[in-house]
Amino acid sequence: MDPILQSLDLDAPPPGLTRPLQALWWLRKGDLVPEEEWEHAHEICQSAEGTRVYDLIHALAHWIEGDQANSDYWYRRAGARPAGADIAAEWEHQARQAIR
Repeated sequence: MDPILQSLDLDAPPPGLTRPLQALWWLRKGDLVPEEEWEHAHEICQSAEGTRVYDLIHALAHWIEGDQANSDYWYRRAGARPAGADIAAEWEHQARQAIR
């Protein structure tokens, strides 16, 4: 999680981040709100639909967007439920999981 948080002043994700971590980086860079950065994260998630980690981040992206039905759909596809009580806690949980 530290490489993500320490690099948010950059214009793009730092080299070496996996694609899932890049999506999470974009979500955090955008302060967990659905703006331009959200679009970058969403595109990354869509590029690998059907892959659990991407589907989980996709679910988080739609939660951030406020589209709860779509978020629930992606959590179901991933066979999971949100692990965090709110968006920020869920982001932290997913970032920890993606770093493993």
